[in-house]
Amino acid sequence: MKMHIGVDTKTGLAHSAVITAANVHDKHPLPDLLHGQEERVYGDCAYAAQHKAIKTKAPRAEDFTNKPVRKGSVTEELERMINRTKSRTRSRVEHVFGVVKRLWKFDKVRYRGLAKNATRAFVTLAMANIFLARKPLLAQIRA
Repeated sequence: MKMHIGVDTKTGLAHSAVITAANVHDKHPLPDLLHGQEERVYGDCAYAAQHKAIKTKAPRAEDFTNKPVRKGSVTEELERMINRTKSRTRSRVEHVFGVVKRLWKFDKVRYRGLAKNATRAFVTLAMANIFLARKPLLAQIRA
């Protein structure tokens, strides 16, 4: 099972999630992760050739996915620096996965069927969003 999530770069909260079998390539759930109002789309190299899917679902979005680095090329170091810069923003997704895996021990699942595991994953993501938004939520209560 794989969990694919879309995360808002400003808030760091997950806004969409897709659960697939482990043998499904990462590029296939991309349209389901976009809500259409994106201005930029960040992703790893698995999403590199998905310009058409991004433009179809989010027409105003710029594609900031990491590109594969060609080893031994003249521009190899430049390509690595560009990918590293993009990865700093892309790391917001990893923070959500860190909370899901470490705080609620959702790093391994027992196979109970994709639907049951997906339900558990969605509930865990909702709890992760509450945990990640706890400071702004508490500030609203105290004000």
